[in-house]
Amino acid sequence: MPQSENGQALPAPRAGVIGLGDIGGGLASSLIAAGIAVSVCDLREEATAPFREGGHVAATPAALAARSDVVLVAVFNDAQVRAVLRGPDGVLAGAAPGTAVVIVSTIPSATVLELRAEAAPHGVSVVDCGVSGGPDAAAGGELVCMIGGSAEEVDQVRPVLDAISCLVLHMGPPGAGLAAKLARNLITYGSWLAAFEAQELAEAAGIDLVKLGEATRESDKRIGGASRLMFRTTAAPWPADTHEALLGAMRAGWEVAHKDLTTILALGADLGVALPLAELTERRCDRVFGFDGAPE
Repeated sequence: MPQSENGQALPAPRAGVIGLGDIGGGLASSLIAAGIAVSVCDLREEATAPFREGGHVAATPAALAARSDVVLVAVFNDAQVRAVLRGPDGVLAGAAPGTAVVIVSTIPSATVLELRAEAAPHGVSVVDCGVSGGPDAAAGGELVCMIGGSAEEVDQVRPVLDAISCLVLHMGPPGAGLAAKLARNLITYGSWLAAFEAQELAEAAGIDLVKLGEATRESDKRIGGASRLMFRTTAAPWPADTHEALLGAMRAGWEVAHKDLTTILALGADLGVALPLAELTERRCDRVFGFDGAPE
């Protein structure tokens, strides 16, 4: 719970959630479970019905904002985000100066900057918060939150974000939270394409795909998934002063990957299976391991 300068507990901020889909509904449930006063708003009566007990159902975004210190916007796209903030029934029409808007929707960072500029004359701050973990994490208060905004803005909304998350990371200035979320999603979708190509290859080789999935999940528990090499502070090639032991380990990893990818492509050619992602990965394997060209 936030504290005043003399260390006394301050009342928890009132929260509002606009958009009660898989993520927004979970956010509202997590906030209520954490003891935070919650208002909700959604065009669908069936979405708001579960919150009539334990929360408050607002007729419009403006009415919700009038009852909230922090407004979480969890609608589908940037057009819907603009719609719920603007107009006579929008958040900006009802929000008191000092209200904070947290955009949870995955939208372009440019839209965040546009809406920040519109909100400023109202005394309303707008921060962007990419979330990861999915509906179950939202409902369980276990999301990973990636925030873009000033340090002061992040501090203002942190008590609410702490109630919905297992990890809150300030990623940088406005727009950085959603840029981080988009980068995170690229890992997911790229991994899914890799898994699809792997299944095509395995199926052509007569492999049981259910068993391949089981093997993949169990081995990922032990060797890690796509984040295994995400320990560096830059994606640039290794600098000249890099410790030789680390370079040696990465060279060894590259050699195994290059050998495996070459063998994978040969198997694909034998079976008549096109593997465009595997071909691209083999071409860029040196960069993946931090080298500008094949390591010496």
